[in-house]
Amino acid sequence: MGKEKLLKFVTTRQFIRTEQGRGLTLMGVPFIYAALLLAAPLTAVFALSFWSQDYLEIDRTFTLANYHEVWSQPIYRVLMARSLGVSTLVTLVTVTLAFPIAYFISFHIHPSKKLLWIFLITIPFWTSYLMRIFLWKVILGYNGVINGSLTRLGIIEEPLSFILYNFNAVVITLSHAWAPFAILPIFVSLEKIDRSLLEAATDLGDGPVRRFLCITLPLALPGIVAACLIVFIPTVGDYVTPRLVGGPDGLMIANIIEVQFKRANNPPLGAALAVSAMAIVALASLLFVRLNRKYLRSNSS
Repeated sequence: MGKEKLLKFVTTRQFIRTEQGRGLTLMGVPFIYAALLLAAPLTAVFALSFWSQDYLEIDRTFTLANYHEVWSQPIYRVLMARSLGVSTLVTLVTVTLAFPIAYFISFHIHPSKKLLWIFLITIPFWTSYLMRIFLWKVILGYNGVINGSLTRLGIIEEPLSFILYNFNAVVITLSHAWAPFAILPIFVSLEKIDRSLLEAATDLGDGPVRRFLCITLPLALPGIVAACLIVFIPTVGDYVTPRLVGGPDGLMIANIIEVQFKRANNPPLGAALAVSAMAIVALASLLFVRLNRKYLRSNSS
């Protein structure tokens, strides 16, 4: 028995010294750290969604009543659809505005100054996210910067009321907040494009529009897809922005989840809402990635 243990110990040490063993050893600590901070809380939320709230105590008896309520109540379906709609629109607006900026930096800025431009893009991160939302309230407010400027210029007679505390305000604020996250992955993809391909297309007689549609845009798709996922997934679960600038018409599913956990004292229902939202976002993301891969395969063939 002692020889078997000694043999296993020697074999283990030999494996650790190999390249594969060193790699697994280095990955071990981050994996455990991620499991404790991500997997454990998600598992707890998933388990909580199958329990029920019995006055001040949680009944751990397995039940599907929470999921039945989530998918049977119209208010939850409406908020879920609104959250997906807001996130989709924010993603489209953000990526559409981010691509020209990333393109300009990659193709029209001298290489020695590109890092400076990227540095300038990250400046908004120097201030608190909450502070940026409050600044947008000042800009979009009834007596804010936009309404005040338009009134003084004589363009409008009375302040606009449709730019704050509604769906539009949430989209504008989130698009600004997540713009840097969309610019950076698109910029990285554009930087990887071989410029000789564009030169060859020019020599063959292709104009700038055809070069962009046939070479630049397809090769930048990985960055565009990454930007879409980076913006879409977190914005579905955002609750601070809708709470501060959304008003009744701008509330999203995350706000109801917060209410269930804090004010309504019904954590199991809040957990069921959170798990349902995560499942929908995961399915939408997988579908988007699958369609993108199918598009790339059809173009490559």
